[in-house]
Amino acid sequence: MATAAAKPISIGQSDQEIKPQSPTQRVVKRFTRHRAAMFGLMILVGVIAYILVGSIIFSEAQANYNDTSIRLQPPSAAHPFGTDRIGRDILARTIYGGQISLLIGFLAVIVEVGFGTAIGAIAGYYGGWIDAVLMRITEAMLSIPSLLLLLVMAKFFAGKIEPIQFLGRSFSGSVIVIILILGLTSWMSLARIIRSNVLSIKETEFILAARALGLPNWRIIINHILPNTLASIIVSLTLGVATAILTEAYVSFLGLGVQAPTASWGNMLTEAQEFNVIKNAPWYWFFPSLLILLTVLSINFVGDGLRDAFDPRSDNKV
Repeated sequence: MATAAAKPISIGQSDQEIKPQSPTQRVVKRFTRHRAAMFGLMILVGVIAYILVGSIIFSEAQANYNDTSIRLQPPSAAHPFGTDRIGRDILARTIYGGQISLLIGFLAVIVEVGFGTAIGAIAGYYGGWIDAVLMRITEAMLSIPSLLLLLVMAKFFAGKIEPIQFLGRSFSGSVIVIILILGLTSWMSLARIIRSNVLSIKETEFILAARALGLPNWRIIINHILPNTLASIIVSLTLGVATAILTEAYVSFLGLGVQAPTASWGNMLTEAQEFNVIKNAPWYWFFPSLLILLTVLSINFVGDGLRDAFDPRSDNKV
């Protein structure tokens, strides 16, 4: 007697097997679910687009061109952001000043991350007297007020470096000084974080296996240890940019940062202060201040989102 063929059992969507996700996909998913981070990313993209598109519309010569007959003019159709104390267009100045502020922020953080990662990885991996020496140097640097050191070094080197040409633009030598000083005075916290991560990672099974296979130490550090500390590096890099931009702004505000004729958002505020236009010409300081606020706020939001995205325990927080 023939038996009836078994009917296929339909499986509901809720009972279907969930497709596995890679660690990168999970990080991206957590980041895109972080509303503040996405909001900050949109603002940051808008600021960068403003600077890039503005650089196409306005030339650096237009940003530096002055006409004293239109000095301190309020915003108008010809000058949407108004003019400054010598008749320069503030809109064009904020575009090229933003290039300098962002350039200083990103390059200073590259220096910071390079030094902090190298010192932290070497100290944590080798241990012993190498760790002791490097950590004592780190602690000594932490005991020095970085802002005071920055002001002293900026004052000492001010005007001693000739302007440089880069990508068709002329930069005052103070830009290089600020980048190096910011980078070399802010790597210590990252070095301690990287060291603590390396101390916990180097005793894991896959690192012990790599040593047993005879891999050189530099390959173990670069190929196996540092990729597992990438989360700390990325978050530090993101938040460090915001800190560097703020630091450059208030050092330039004190007159010891980026020097004329190179514009930055910070030294634009200095000019507004020096000529007592806070009340009489509020547009002079409002637009550079607004751009600093938006940039730093958006970078902090993105950094906060990245920190949560790399933390698996944050799934229920966003």
